[in-house]
Amino acid sequence: MGYQYVCRADEEKTFVNGYAQTEMPLDRDFPDIQHYGIKFYRCNLKAGATVAPPLLRDTIVLLIFNGSQAYIHYGPEIFRVTELSFFIPDFDKQAYTVGAIEDTEFIMGVFPMNDWDKKNYLHWHKHLPFFKPYTEAVEYGQSCKLPGTHSWTILQGMMLGHVTVGVVRATGAGTDEKGHPEVHQWNYCLPGCDFTLDVEGETAEQKPGDFSFIYAGKDHKLLAKPGKEVFYVWVEYYSEDDLTVYNKASVTNRSVKEAYEEIMAAKAK
Repeated sequence: MGYQYVCRADEEKTFVNGYAQTEMPLDRDFPDIQHYGIKFYRCNLKAGATVAPPLLRDTIVLLIFNGSQAYIHYGPEIFRVTELSFFIPDFDKQAYTVGAIEDTEFIMGVFPMNDWDKKNYLHWHKHLPFFKPYTEAVEYGQSCKLPGTHSWTILQGMMLGHVTVGVVRATGAGTDEKGHPEVHQWNYCLPGCDFTLDVEGETAEQKPGDFSFIYAGKDHKLLAKPGKEVFYVWVEYYSEDDLTVYNKASVTNRSVKEAYEEIMAAKAK
């Protein structure tokens, strides 16, 4: 059976003044995901066009640029996009403009903050605005990644509420991962990629621009055939409303596995 929770890159787009924005509602079968208010949009700009994204209060907005040449004009600052890059504005404090030097695409993720997010933000948070080309991020290793697979961390857990972000890239390799019981995941396929997404036996061939969703706890693989490339961004969201257990684990050097076990034990009571 083919995996159905994929938005294809070639879906129809409607441009107005050189800009097209299309919502990708992969949560249609999951009321609990809809409860969070999370939205993802595919945004396309023709060369020379600009757009001013909406300013949202108490909402984390994540822009993922596919690497085509573009720029972000943010107050007195200009961030230049020349490769896969990420941008998070400082909520509604400063208007900004995205401009395309060549035809470009970016994904806009919108994550309303819950009470825990807002409270934790007051104590500690990632500096905003945040701009990061992926090659300037920290590279890490992980047991679920096949030999030859490279991974970069863009946004780590609890730096900004429930959202974490990373990048995976490999030739003829990829990810073979047990599902995280408390973590939902979205994936954005990048230029040059050609791989298979397998979610508990349901598969979908993935090409540049495709966007997919994996519900928490689902075992999944993102693997390329020999000579082909895996290249994607993953965005994860913790399903627990209150992340206090994870927060304590991070400051006491306990593992995420131990944090999961504590949550599962609490739920069993």
